[in-house]
Amino acid sequence: MTEKTEKLANPAPLGLLGFGITTVLLNLHNAGYWPAVDSMILAMGLVYGGLAQVIAGLMEFKKGNTFGTVAFTSYGLFWWSLVILILLPKDILLINSAVFEPTKLATAAYFFMWGLFTLAMFFGTLKANRVLQFVFITLAILFFLLTARDASLYAGMTSVADYVGKVAGYEGIICGLSAFYLAIAHVLNEVHGKTVLPIGPIIL
Repeated sequence: MTEKTEKLANPAPLGLLGFGITTVLLNLHNAGYWPAVDSMILAMGLVYGGLAQVIAGLMEFKKGNTFGTVAFTSYGLFWWSLVILILLPKDILLINSAVFEPTKLATAAYFFMWGLFTLAMFFGTLKANRVLQFVFITLAILFFLLTARDASLYAGMTSVADYVGKVAGYEGIICGLSAFYLAIAHVLNEVHGKTVLPIGPIIL
């Protein structure tokens, strides 16, 4: 008598969509299409960018996928931390906050560490498809560009920071769209039982 195994859904598209759509929207701001990080971005960061990726990470845990667990939960918590960084210095819920807004040097260090983490995780994608590799390497570049932008602001080089910020915005849009593509490819390829959208062969 054979033991019946439970078929689990692939949580990766949920996590990739949460990451991809939120990343595109935030980087439209970085590219200059609207002037401020408003409630739309904060809501997306809390719910789809944050919560959806944490849920996907927990589902990857159930499947025994260490890489997926670490990646999705980490980037979900990144979005939550980014929203909290923006909201903590403000008076919310009628609480007079004594928390100061982070300096540009502090945010440069914040983005640098996320870039370093992403670069390290990129090497884990070498056993995955090429689109996922593209997502991670462009995300690492995005974090390092944001590091350079905030470091330039800290150094008083406003014009350099504006230029680097716009480059980061467009690069981030490309990164987010690549994650969106990979998510839809996973869904359509599974539904149709064949390659509808190619995601590239595994290199190693």
